[in-house]
Amino acid sequence: MPTNRLAGATSPYLLQHAHQPVEWYPWGPEALEVAKRLERPLLISIGYASCHWCHVMAHESFDDEAVAAVMNEHFVSIKVDREERPDLDAIYMAATQAQTGHGGWPMTVFATPDGRPFYCGTYFPPTDRYGTPGFTRVLNAMATAWHDARDEVEARAQEFTTAVQREAGFADELALRPHAGLPAPRDVLTQAVAELAERFDPTYGGFSPAPKFPRPALIELALLAAHTGIDAGARTLATTTLDAMARGGIYDHLLGGFARYSTDEQWLVPHFEKMATDQALLVRSYLHAFQLTKNPEYAQVVRETLDWVLDELRGEHGALFASVDADAEGIEGAFATFTPTTVRTALEAAGLGHLTERTTLRYHLDGVPTFEGAYVPYLDLGAPLGRDEDLEAARAALAAARRRRVQPAVDTKVLLEWNAMVAAALAEAGAVLGEPRYVAAAAGVVETCLEVLTRGDGRLLRSYADGRTSELATASDYAWLAEACARLYEATGGHAWLGQACEVADALLVGFWDGEVTAGVINPADPGGLFTTGHDAEALLARPKEVFDGAVPAAGSTAASMFSRLGRLADRPRYTAVAERLFARSAPLLEGHPTAIGDLTLAYLCHALGAEVVIPGTTPELVEVVHQRYLPGTVLVTGDPTPTSLFEGRTAGHAYLCQGQTCQLATADPSTLGAQLDQLAAL
Repeated sequence: MPTNRLAGATSPYLLQHAHQPVEWYPWGPEALEVAKRLERPLLISIGYASCHWCHVMAHESFDDEAVAAVMNEHFVSIKVDREERPDLDAIYMAATQAQTGHGGWPMTVFATPDGRPFYCGTYFPPTDRYGTPGFTRVLNAMATAWHDARDEVEARAQEFTTAVQREAGFADELALRPHAGLPAPRDVLTQAVAELAERFDPTYGGFSPAPKFPRPALIELALLAAHTGIDAGARTLATTTLDAMARGGIYDHLLGGFARYSTDEQWLVPHFEKMATDQALLVRSYLHAFQLTKNPEYAQVVRETLDWVLDELRGEHGALFASVDADAEGIEGAFATFTPTTVRTALEAAGLGHLTERTTLRYHLDGVPTFEGAYVPYLDLGAPLGRDEDLEAARAALAAARRRRVQPAVDTKVLLEWNAMVAAALAEAGAVLGEPRYVAAAAGVVETCLEVLTRGDGRLLRSYADGRTSELATASDYAWLAEACARLYEATGGHAWLGQACEVADALLVGFWDGEVTAGVINPADPGGLFTTGHDAEALLARPKEVFDGAVPAAGSTAASMFSRLGRLADRPRYTAVAERLFARSAPLLEGHPTAIGDLTLAYLCHALGAEVVIPGTTPELVEVVHQRYLPGTVLVTGDPTPTSLFEGRTAGHAYLCQGQTCQLATADPSTLGAQLDQLAAL
């Protein structure tokens, strides 16, 4: 079968297009040089392996010989995996949103040979449909414009490039806005809860109309508000959302884990792809809700989700794959739905035919179909998540039947950021739930990533697949890796993890900070902030500093949270100074629009609540008291005493709680420590 230039790619997404008739190039100097030499515009197509509409456009257009002929004659076509190259994705998404007012994938961008966009869109159908022009018509129009109206094309390219650069500079512009310093944390949280309450769905939870995306940071803000007593209704905002998601079809009741989003307001019909990132972030929300409410159902969701991750996404190398596709055999969701006949067949094959009616009623697998003539399993609101012996047997039988079907493709690339994100959740959940296997899995994930994604000179890389690495690590990769190492230290007391966290954090500052970093100390006179790409990265149209959180936290949000936590864990005020500088740069948004930067707002509030518990040596009963409680911003310093100021003059077998400049009396009594910790809620 003939191949194009994507055949040597590491990305499974690019490899999906390696045998198409389109003469695809990966992003790189070769494609840009060819475009310049031939004086052809670029056609940049950006997507990811588990994207349903990316598959649709690939089948409808890129597999078509006639469409490919037009592309090959008039354009230099470039395929980009947005997960490997978030920097390119961010730049061209900014241009797409500037033109269309919205974004999404697949993203389709026409650009000058030097990469300046002049026409942008997302999915284009093969022919005119629903008010959207057909792709071939768009191709011909862009080719004509390039040849016959070059001046107009150049003007549009400059217009969109200016818009991209303006957005990239927003973080610096925001930092220069007049403000009276950082707002009071209590005021920030009050404003955030008011914004959430205004958007809240009181029946099904969530903070937007359909399609509904889980927004873990917003749930966490509501949990924090409930914890601090800021708003009496905040607990309901969080628990209603968590309860409805855990019963809806967005949650996989047979195998565990969450789909990307719900197409309806009730969380019933998911978009079936599963991303490692969603599992990591939602696990934290459910874990913290369990700590706050003691509701065992939340712990059940955590365990089932993490078990799915370890069962389905862990490779033989010990690291985690990126995602599972929404499609199997070209049909969205068919691998996950049932009909009354397939339910009965699966249960009878397992000798459980007598449970057919009960199982059908529990999971709503009869009546009005929920998805394309079939049924997505879901539970009634208020139904218990727990299963008795019969229901567990029925669940296992249906799960086994699902596994016998043609399975969706798995994106087998290993992304450093995403692996570290899951490892941080595994480490924290393992400590809280008393599950050493999760902590061990987290350690294995991080160790593998450090082994395969560290270049010979120590530079971290972003992506690994089939024994090969690609792309330089971004600021988010570094920030999440440091966070994962810090969480492993708190879960194990192993000081090597703390040292590793500090090493990665230092490298993040040196490689990405906008300004001088001397012996790990930033210069307050410099612009400050973290570029998303390193000083050694390829120069693109713009070099942004992320402000707004999306499906995953912005790099600056993750870094601020990590530096705040690590500053207390390692007793390094210079890290605290970095966190506070990152908060200060976004002070106007913290004050006026806190939910627009939900992850940074959460980091800021946890920073304000920050405390440290120091337990020298190994005292499980005291450590357990800390892990049992919801203590946003509190860090745990424990393990064998080493030369660190936090252990100086402190006795093994005792706990030392300090918040700000105030310390409680040391105690060896778990009950006394618990009472001390329960006083930390006030902002």
